[in-house]
Amino acid sequence: MAALSGKTAVVTGSSRGVGASTAKQLAELGANVVINYRQKAPRANKVVAEIEAAGGRAVAVGADLTDPEDVRTLMRTAVDEFGSLDLLVLNASGGMEKDLGEDYATRLNRDAQVDALEAGLEHLGAGGRVVFVTSHQAHFIREVETMPEYEAVARSKRAGEEALTERIPVMSDKGVSFVVVSADMIEGTVTATLLDRARPGALEARREAAGRLYSVDEFATEIVRMATADVPTGHIELVGGADDFLARATEDGTAIEDEGEQA
Repeated sequence: MAALSGKTAVVTGSSRGVGASTAKQLAELGANVVINYRQKAPRANKVVAEIEAAGGRAVAVGADLTDPEDVRTLMRTAVDEFGSLDLLVLNASGGMEKDLGEDYATRLNRDAQVDALEAGLEHLGAGGRVVFVTSHQAHFIREVETMPEYEAVARSKRAGEEALTERIPVMSDKGVSFVVVSADMIEGTVTATLLDRARPGALEARREAAGRLYSVDEFATEIVRMATADVPTGHIELVGGADDFLARATEDGTAIEDEGEQA
């Protein structure tokens, strides 16, 4: 039996990049997958078609995560189409867009993440899991400076992580576990491309500091692994290249809490 046979996952922001790869890998493990997109229906439908061609089951749902009604439709679709919601992967993020308002990063990376959790908890039951996807640049922003072009996004994502972590007791009451998966810059993602365009050489600098950067598929594999890993709720998985962040975070001599395993 596949590891996730009969389970249903909602993956936010899954029409491309890390989200799409995560969705396809979850489907390979037997999960039914709800593909979420904000605007690009053809791209999302292509992901669904690829999953179905490989023998899996998936459906695409257009939902703006900053719209509470859209979010509840997204979560209900998992139950209506496949009978349950067992895994919620909070992958969608943004904030570098120029046309969605100055507060868009906060609305999406903090407020919408909490709302998605609350909507998901209406359907998630005992044994369910919520996975929050973030970056080292955001996870360590309280201790380690990042590029100015990314700071607003990083701070909003860290605020989202903290807001979700505060709700662990609520999740635990329902038997739902919570895991954070954080990675360095990822080769081939929109964010990495935009940052390298805004600050030429940024991507190469991170490659040198980290030794190497993970690809989209490699990072997705780590997210999928954490979807079923036997780890305590609240676990933080640091994927690749975290040593320099950890070192800089403790340069003032103040130890930080153990962040979990590095992949």
